[in-house]
Amino acid sequence: MKRLAFFISGTGGNALNLLRACREGRVPGLPVLGLASTAQAGGLARLEAEGLPTAVVSRKDFASDEAFSEACYRAAEAAGAEIICLCGWLKKLTVPPRWAGRILNIHPGLLPNYGGPGMYGMHVHRAVLAAGEAESGATVHLVDAEYDHGRILAQLRVPVLAGEAPEDLQKRVYAAEMELFPRALAAYLAERD
Repeated sequence: MKRLAFFISGTGGNALNLLRACREGRVPGLPVLGLASTAQAGGLARLEAEGLPTAVVSRKDFASDEAFSEACYRAAEAAGAEIICLCGWLKKLTVPPRWAGRILNIHPGLLPNYGGPGMYGMHVHRAVLAAGEAESGATVHLVDAEYDHGRILAQLRVPVLAGEAPEDLQKRVYAAEMELFPRALAAYLAERD
């Protein structure tokens, strides 16, 4: 069973969802660490309450993305993690060769559209609505050197409803994320067995 680290920057909803999916046997992984990019991340307390060890690596403590990324990877490696899942992670990570193909991200849009720097959370939903798109959704992809760029593993589409507010679209895309990420992670881990 592969050992997993969940990287969070906010409430940790996707991380909790994956943690429970692992414990229920829907994902053949063993969560070993919840790592936050800020001590203010609300998800830290939620993951600790579930008994998952946590750590904080704050971007402001490092002079470069590379140094910050290396500290994150060292924390994951110290916990024995073999796979990293970015669960609402908002900081730039550089990907060294030893981690290539072993970092998954969930994005609240249908990549390759509505990705890249600054395209996260409500920014994505507002852009989708402003463009008059008929659908949005969630994407799970492998992380590479570019924002929201790596190989797409799975997508789940959500229709955009007439006159919908960004907050309404966000709720429905989030529900899609909750369904998609465990399924995509389980399929990815099955491929690696």
